[in-house]
Amino acid sequence: MKKKLIEVALPLEAINRLSAEEKSVPRRGHPQTIHLWWARRPLAACRAVLFASIVDDPASHPERFPTNEAQNRERQRLFRLMEDLVTWEKSGDSRLLASAKEEMLRCVGSDMLPSVLDPFCGGGSIPLEAQRLGLKAHASDLNPVAVLITKSLIDIPSTFAGTPAVNPAARHKVHARSIWAGARGLADDIRYYGK
Repeated sequence: MKKKLIEVALPLEAINRLSAEEKSVPRRGHPQTIHLWWARRPLAACRAVLFASIVDDPASHPERFPTNEAQNRERQRLFRLMEDLVTWEKSGDSRLLASAKEEMLRCVGSDMLPSVLDPFCGGGSIPLEAQRLGLKAHASDLNPVAVLITKSLIDIPSTFAGTPAVNPAARHKVHARSIWAGARGLADDIRYYGK
């Protein structure tokens, strides 16, 4: 049976450092600014764990990486990809996310990535990062506040992904030929309705 990268090794120093920074430094536009959930999981750690749970360890492919040296080289390449992936400033980098998705698809062996189930999602960190990595996420919680937070992070933005702002003030402020990537239109709407 193939071992996953998470079973063998992780770049823990980088993940821990970036997770600690994320927890202590409030950022504009960061999901933690929606609501201060008492047990929010660092997004960097969630992204790393999801990625490493799907990607195979190089030792699982002796036909491609026959020596320990070749396996270590490939493992270091995956670590560098993970270190980029867990950096908050790069969390919206479409090329980086595409290369991570390509790597996961290669390990899955099909054109469809697995789904993620988080039955006690709390602040929604795991389903949010699963969605960012291109995985289908299913989440629930017993606490209605947790459900509301997760819906505001996952369902609402994805419903309006790629659509322009509805508010006329937001539409006129941004160039007419702008690309409305992700939930940018929704974010612009919220900013103008708040005024």
